[in-house]
Amino acid sequence: MQDYHLDHARTLLRNAEEIVSAERVQAAVKHVADTLNARFGDPEDISFPLVLGVMGGAVVFTGQLLPQLKFPLEFDYIHVSRYGDDDQGGRVVWKVIPRPNVAGRTIIVLDDILDEGETLAHVKQRLLDMGAAEVIITVFADKAIKRNKPVKADIVGLSIPDKFVVGFGMDVYGYWRNLPGLWAIRQEDLKAK
Repeated sequence: MQDYHLDHARTLLRNAEEIVSAERVQAAVKHVADTLNARFGDPEDISFPLVLGVMGGAVVFTGQLLPQLKFPLEFDYIHVSRYGDDDQGGRVVWKVIPRPNVAGRTIIVLDDILDEGETLAHVKQRLLDMGAAEVIITVFADKAIKRNKPVKADIVGLSIPDKFVVGFGMDVYGYWRNLPGLWAIRQEDLKAK
């Protein structure tokens, strides 16, 4: 079974197309850091935002972004996903819920990608329902899909085409989160599993 997974992972990447280089990825992370630093970096600013990384896709983005932030913050994480088939998703399931310390706070939600937006819309509403003063949706990548999304990102690292993308925290069947750039997986390879 392990040989199958290894061969499958290698085939998926061999047939994939690199759409964002590692250098552009790092420039996008710096852009997000610069934007947040401009907003919260004033020494006279008394805000003390709570940064919530959405696991597991945002782990790479979060890990590279946090050391570039130059303002006092508190960090925690949430884990939420949608179950269902690969194309449609399903209901939102919380694996790790936000803690009560969100009340009255500015919350910066970090996620790897804004795709259809259902999950992040749910996250934002839950945080607001818990009393967050403000929720700033910050994503590494915003996918250009051909329909309206229920939530818009406040801060975006880069925009990507409507393709199935892996790398920099995003995966296919659990593979290739570790790539430093972004690669588009061919649709025919997704159907071949």
